[in-house]
Amino acid sequence: MKTIIAGHDEAAAGNAAPSIRWALASLSLSMLLSSLGTSIANVGLPVLAQAFNASFQEVQWIVVAYLLAITTLIVSVGRLGDIIGRRRLLLAGILLFTAASVLCGVAPTLWLLIAARAAQGLGAAIMMALTMAFVGETVPKAKTGSAMGLLATMSAVGTALGPSLGGVLIDALGWRAMFLVNVPLGLLTFLLAYRFLPADRRVAKTDRAGFDTIGTLLLALTLGAYALAMTMGRGSFGPLNVALLLAAVFGAGLFVFAETRAASPLIRLAMFRDRGLSASLVMSALVSTVVMATLVVGPFYLSRGLGLEAMFVGLVLSVGPLVAALAGVPAGRIADRFGAPRTAIVGLTGMAAGCFILSMVPAAFGIPGYIAPVAILTIGYALFQTANNTAVMADVAADRRGVISGLLNLSRNLGLITGASAMGAVFALATATVNITAAEPPAVANGMRITFAIAGGLIVGAIVIALGTFRRPRS
Repeated sequence: MKTIIAGHDEAAAGNAAPSIRWALASLSLSMLLSSLGTSIANVGLPVLAQAFNASFQEVQWIVVAYLLAITTLIVSVGRLGDIIGRRRLLLAGILLFTAASVLCGVAPTLWLLIAARAAQGLGAAIMMALTMAFVGETVPKAKTGSAMGLLATMSAVGTALGPSLGGVLIDALGWRAMFLVNVPLGLLTFLLAYRFLPADRRVAKTDRAGFDTIGTLLLALTLGAYALAMTMGRGSFGPLNVALLLAAVFGAGLFVFAETRAASPLIRLAMFRDRGLSASLVMSALVSTVVMATLVVGPFYLSRGLGLEAMFVGLVLSVGPLVAALAGVPAGRIADRFGAPRTAIVGLTGMAAGCFILSMVPAAFGIPGYIAPVAILTIGYALFQTANNTAVMADVAADRRGVISGLLNLSRNLGLITGASAMGAVFALATATVNITAAEPPAVANGMRITFAIAGGLIVGAIVIALGTFRRPRS
């Protein structure tokens, strides 16, 4: 973190540097906890199904409730922070996340656990949306990239640490421990944020914009319908999925109509006239869709294509998040030094290279033939994500940082949700096998190659968007 504050004069550094470091520590912990909550529960689903005598479809809601809360509310809470004060709302979000973690840990029934996970997801949405928004208030503009890289690292660490930490806690202390571990970390995060984050600016009540309740409700319902359409059915896209997708399209139309008539809209549609912002959101969604392909296709290729046992599959899959964690801070420094646009294009080029290598590598190359291109892809992702977030957040007006940060997180989440469904469907079709779990190794290898060839095409599309956007000044 010391590099982030370099550049201050000596007198300012003597007074401001420690508080900036501790403020970044609180933001980093916020990102770590919210990311940890995303992945830690997955490993416990079999144990939870046994503990509550429930089906897989029922315990799956422990994960879905958390993701739905984040996806549907992250833009709204970002806007709310712009209105009532980001520090105040972030502190409330950390407390909510911590309290909900307690409720998860002591829940006597499955449905109370699911409700507590939804509340935990609301707290996580606040933490995710406002941590990036706070960077502009705590870090010098010249070091924004380094700060974004640090937050990206903590997000990757949380996602990677979740399954292994959850497994250890379940084995040692039982399933409740994987939720209760958030409590001391949450309290520490709250204390650091309370002590070191800058106070909210006082704004006269007459100057405060109103909160768009109708727009918030419509957006939440629309995003909820879309997320459910993409995740329900476990691989099959039936009549319910189609109905939910149509509801999402109808809801999107209603939302746009409502925003054009709202006095203080949740999302000012005029923002999307900014080609830089619109392009960044589209690229973020495309990139996240491709990243999800490694998580969807990887386990099947490693287990069915290469014949690895479950333990080794988990170890190989951990390489991607580990590389992302190690690359985050260097990616931020590179963005600060060479500029966010150039760094983003280099990152996308690396991602395309990784995808196309995966689409051509023979199965005979084994584990190294999988790990090497995934590492290239992941480094490219770290470069792009940090640079893209930096490019968007660097020049955002103070009263819009929350909603813009929320939109960035939303585009990433929608990409992940879409990738899980769309890339999974591409892989299943490419294997030309009815039962994917019984597919022969050659079919699985062929499915992986076709899937990543398409993924590479998506990244090429993102490169075209980036070149077309960064060559002209932002409007």
